[in-house]
Amino acid sequence: MKSKENNGPYNIYAEAEITVEFYDLDPMQVVWHGNYVNYFEVGRRALLEKIGYSYDEMEKSGYAFPVTEVSAKYIGSLRFRDRARVKAILMEYENCLMIRYEIRNAQTGILTTKGTSTQMACDVMKHESCFVCPPILIKKIEAFIKGETP
Repeated sequence: MKSKENNGPYNIYAEAEITVEFYDLDPMQVVWHGNYVNYFEVGRRALLEKIGYSYDEMEKSGYAFPVTEVSAKYIGSLRFRDRARVKAILMEYENCLMIRYEIRNAQTGILTTKGTSTQMACDVMKHESCFVCPPILIKKIEAFIKGETP
């Protein structure tokens, strides 16, 4: 029986848990909408580390991946001290790095936010945008797909 979860075309995803802090709240005592992008970052870092391309590895390889687009849909709210589970799902890696996010209340499992981010590779030494992802990232993802651990 196939799972109802949509883990993207490559079935590569990572999850991370965060605790909502007081400084994340707005005057209505819910997480300020802009902070969900920070939570996406927590998931993205976990995903990159899972495939063996951490920010340290990225820097050593001579590439940066600035965000070129981000979107979020707010479905529910998180509040102070809530535990949230951030899931980052790889959607594209050949021409750009596209990641889909789901944020759920870890206690209830209720989906609170979903979104996407797109990142474009840049060659740090040449100060140039790359219109395809660098071979090092593609090799790491393809090795991960084959079950080779990073």
